[in-house]
Amino acid sequence: MLETPTCYTLAVGAAEGETELNAFDNALLQAGIGNVNLVKVSSILPPKAAFCPEVALPTGALVPTAYASISGSTPGERLAAAVGVGLSRDGFGVIMEFHGHCGKGEAEQRVEEMLQAAFAQRRMPLMEMRIRAVEHTVGRLGAVVAAVVLWYDGVSEGRP
Repeated sequence: MLETPTCYTLAVGAAEGETELNAFDNALLQAGIGNVNLVKVSSILPPKAAFCPEVALPTGALVPTAYASISGSTPGERLAAAVGVGLSRDGFGVIMEFHGHCGKGEAEQRVEEMLQAAFAQRRMPLMEMRIRAVEHTVGRLGAVVAAVVLWYDGVSEGRP
């Protein structure tokens, strides 16, 4: 059984590449999460998980991550991705992700609306939100990624 993560960070990246997959990989590298194995998770932030501005992830680690990404190959098209974490009074959280053909501001707004709806559905007060977004105008082949990376206090490069 996997242990419950104790901290989280928000990461974003945008890049071009020779193929759409290379563009996605380059966006992951720009976001600082390109040398790990992302394990896609859904929308719940573990209770009392602390925000960490950055985490040092061991190369090749299996990293629980909620993320949104989009790639495109039409020169001049805009791509955006956003993630957000909403927190309740007791530290329980909800994660929302969005990607689309729009700008950063619209992506942030969509995530904020989804967080508000998620807390309303749960009949819980939304006490705090953290949202990060990124946008990119495609040159040839581009991609964006926005991620909530879940990790463990005291676990970093070279330390189990």
